[in-house]
Amino acid sequence: MVLAGAALLLVALALVALMVVRPSAASPSASSAAQSAPAGDSVDAGFARDMAIHHQQAVEMSFIVRERTDDEDVRRLAYDIINTQANQRGMMLGWLELWGLPKSSSAPPMRWMGHPFTPSGDGALMPGMATDAELAALREAEGVAAEVRFLRLMTVHHQAGADMAQAAAEAAGTRPIRDLAAGMVRGQQSEIGLMADMLEARGATP
Repeated sequence: MVLAGAALLLVALALVALMVVRPSAASPSASSAAQSAPAGDSVDAGFARDMAIHHQQAVEMSFIVRERTDDEDVRRLAYDIINTQANQRGMMLGWLELWGLPKSSSAPPMRWMGHPFTPSGDGALMPGMATDAELAALREAEGVAAEVRFLRLMTVHHQAGADMAQAAAEAAGTRPIRDLAAGMVRGQQSEIGLMADMLEARGATP
């Protein structure tokens, strides 16, 4: 029941984000954006697709830990990640739709960065992503054990995400992607520092 409510919240956040970034098809801005849309194999499109997937797992882990601990600091961090990354994910999917580009690709993840990633089949689709086994362990943990698992997994997740975002901030052809990616770098680096302090307070290391 609680997980169902969490899933509904995630869907609602994504829909709101899409409504915010998706202009009317008849509007001049939509027409202009379509005419200047990046190519399907561009940095912009590749980043939007890959980071949408990366963000989806961060949101999933955040929902999990909120059910496994009563610690207000961890629950607040998880809530912030849910809201921020669900909104950013909606923006990226909205841009892909506006550009008339598919939201998924048969190309290997990270090709747009110049070094394609081949998933090993353990559930981690890109660098920094948790494996199926790690997610299962997080679901089974409680209290401080769940907090530490979450903080460690999210630190690695953010580090890889920040690297992806930095590459897009430097190489993307559209200003919205460059600006969004630069903001992701700042936000995730800040949260990495916060999570290091939270791990230290629990007698753990990243």
